[in-house]
Amino acid sequence: MRGGDSVMLSTTLADGKILAHPMAPQEVTDDADVWFFLALDGDQAKALRANPEVNINLAEAGNWLSVAGRVEFVDDEAKVDDLWSDSAKAWFDDRRDPNLGLVKVITHSAQHWGLPGGKASGLFRMVKSKIAGDRPAGGTKTTEL
Repeated sequence: MRGGDSVMLSTTLADGKILAHPMAPQEVTDDADVWFFLALDGDQAKALRANPEVNINLAEAGNWLSVAGRVEFVDDEAKVDDLWSDSAKAWFDDRRDPNLGLVKVITHSAQHWGLPGGKASGLFRMVKSKIAGDRPAGGTKTTEL
């Protein structure tokens, strides 16, 4: 997740529907917890307050990652200052924007599906398998965090 620009953050609404939003991770800790900025007045913040259990999804050629966790809303101006970036300026007026929310996803587990060899190799293997009519070599593993 550290190398990606965006992920999909999903939560479940009160009526059982799943809400997913593209999000830019601001930081991924060594413990695999993930920090995000979000708009406090949006549907996503409302859904996260009602049900803080989330899933973070990331996909790139040959690799897919699904991370389960729980959101905590954090009120910490020093952390906002630490994470503030040019990309955050596109969504919020400044670091003290009253609509700027900070959340931390405390991760529980992660499941990875992937093809060996990285992005380029994975893309090549997927195309080769499609042409040959085979399934690409790969596997899956779940890790408790």
